[in-house]
Amino acid sequence: MKYDYLIVGSGLFGSTFAYLAKKAGKKCLIIDKRNHKGGNVYCENIEGINVHKYGAHIFHTSNKEVWDFVNSFVPFNRYTHSVLANYKGSIYNLPFNMNTFYQLWKTATPKQAKNEIAKQIKKSGITKVRNLEEQAISLVGTDIYNILVKGYTEKQWGRKATELPAFIIKRLPVRFIYDNNYYNDLYQGIPIGGYNLLIEGLLKNIEVKINCDFFKERKNLEKLAKNIVFTGRIDEYFGFKYGKLDYRSLRFENKILNTDNYQGHTVINYTDAETPYTRIIEHKHFEFGTQPKTVITKEYPQEWEEGREIYYPVNNEKNNNLYERYKKLAKKEKNVIFGGRLAEYKYYDMDEVIEQALKYEFK
Repeated sequence: MKYDYLIVGSGLFGSTFAYLAKKAGKKCLIIDKRNHKGGNVYCENIEGINVHKYGAHIFHTSNKEVWDFVNSFVPFNRYTHSVLANYKGSIYNLPFNMNTFYQLWKTATPKQAKNEIAKQIKKSGITKVRNLEEQAISLVGTDIYNILVKGYTEKQWGRKATELPAFIIKRLPVRFIYDNNYYNDLYQGIPIGGYNLLIEGLLKNIEVKINCDFFKERKNLEKLAKNIVFTGRIDEYFGFKYGKLDYRSLRFENKILNTDNYQGHTVINYTDAETPYTRIIEHKHFEFGTQPKTVITKEYPQEWEEGREIYYPVNNEKNNNLYERYKKLAKKEKNVIFGGRLAEYKYYDMDEVIEQALKYEFK
């Protein structure tokens, strides 16, 4: 065997695992079927701007070990994520907080806002929650639901809110303070110079092969290493033995604009049903850019089908039961580690993926 580990996928889990394995004296080969390293955190440099190719990625964590770890490769800036919602030309703050409530109802105190929400919940007459729509209204009332939740959610999932299970919105973040910070974590930011610098740091002096499809060269690749770290689709690893897991996908439409500032903000959600995209990202604001031009991305959710990129697992009862069957097969595999969002059929934040890799003990 030429390598201790064959690592399939160069996203954050695979790259972090490779770094830690090398540090432990192990020899690794990391492969990726894409034409670049970094998985979904990969950035393209366009007009001097680091464009998040696979959608906005904001690093946030309360785990100091993870924060110190990523900052040891590249310093992170002070970017604090906040989101605006555009509903038919009116702008609201997200997540729902006292600024949002004032924009909606001119309520200036937490008591006034709570009373308004309670009044709307009572008026809805919902006593038993049967779907996402009723779940959302029972939490935040009808105004917030109709203006800021309904259209966005139905575009995101491609289904009516009344057809979606309630558990998708188990809770909605509601703050009765004037605070637009999207995350509650202790640390957040963007790597200065982009995420590619983080990946380059993790994979320094590690052999990487891009444009390499594990499934097309599986027999030969499996002979190269004692162990495999698999970060791809768990159902594909087992030849779709029990059937295919479902996912949601996204389509991105990039535009270079001859202006230094298009929307004055990184992310604006479009929460009406008529606008076909869910949000516009203006990438330069992640790094406080002053370039003469700007790059924006319109994000269109779509059903996933073979050949499209995978973004979100569809964690309903049917898919979760199917995943559990594959998980049982995975546990029986010798010398194979399954890690990351596709292999574990779970939506992970970036810090959680790194945290999972950091837990592994090398012998």
